[in-house]
Amino acid sequence: MKRSEIRENLFKMVFCGEFHTGEDVDGQRDAYLDQIPELTQEEHTYMLEKFNCIRDKIPEIDQKINEVARGWKTERMGKAELAILRLALYEMLYEDAIPVKVAINEAVELAKRFGGDDSPGFVNGVLARFA
Repeated sequence: MKRSEIRENLFKMVFCGEFHTGEDVDGQRDAYLDQIPELTQEEHTYMLEKFNCIRDKIPEIDQKINEVARGWKTERMGKAELAILRLALYEMLYEDAIPVKVAINEAVELAKRFGGDDSPGFVNGVLARFA
């Protein structure tokens, strides 16, 4: 599976996490991973670990987003845009192997596919403040 496909699946997992709490999140995460037929064990482990790391860092990531998103707070953002920002910012801050420009570009591409008309510009604008 390509890195962009893994990133898209992680986005979907983070997005779905917004609608569940506690143990329910773990169940939804596992059910999501189980329904991807071409997922290797290595990819499964990677996605599981990365999702859990992102979830653990959400309060810190949201605080950073709130500091730079002028006129917007995470509570008011669309769920798709917020999930994209969380994933990208996690990659930018905690994944040394992923160049910042790649994280931003991939986030904008996800925003084009899953967000509204203004989503790519919004996502790019917020993430550019971290570059």
